[in-house]
Amino acid sequence: METSSSRVRARAATSADFRVLVEFNLSMARESEGLELDRARLERGVEAALADPGRGFYLVAEFDGAPSGCLLVTAEWSDWRNGWAWWIQSVYVMPAARRHGVYSALHRRVLELARERGDVVALRLYVERNNLPAQATYRRLGMQESHYLMFEASEPPGR
Repeated sequence: METSSSRVRARAATSADFRVLVEFNLSMARESEGLELDRARLERGVEAALADPGRGFYLVAEFDGAPSGCLLVTAEWSDWRNGWAWWIQSVYVMPAARRHGVYSALHRRVLELARERGDVVALRLYVERNNLPAQATYRRLGMQESHYLMFEASEPPGR
């Protein structure tokens, strides 16, 4: 199943999308956070997610037939709500495809999949504080800023 408009199509990623997912993640980290990711580590991470749906799943959006955006969905169990919170992560849309409904198609597909499952109680994502265009897009699609702050521990030694 997929979501599409005349020029944009959102679909499940396959192993054939491996290279584009790696390149999109590298571009996203560089653009949004000024980070240069370790390519070999990223490749192992993308490969692991593609091979094991328990780790999450990627969606790819095509704009005029070419891969132009992606995202990763991971799941977190909520005991308070007795259901899954899906985290939308690793969102990237190529600059030339922005403002053409690429992210909207991906977002709609996530919503469709969540509704089909019936046990997803929330969609969540985090966004850089200064990424105002992305925040405006998420608001326009019905998401709201959470009252939670996110805290993160540094990576454990040995990784």
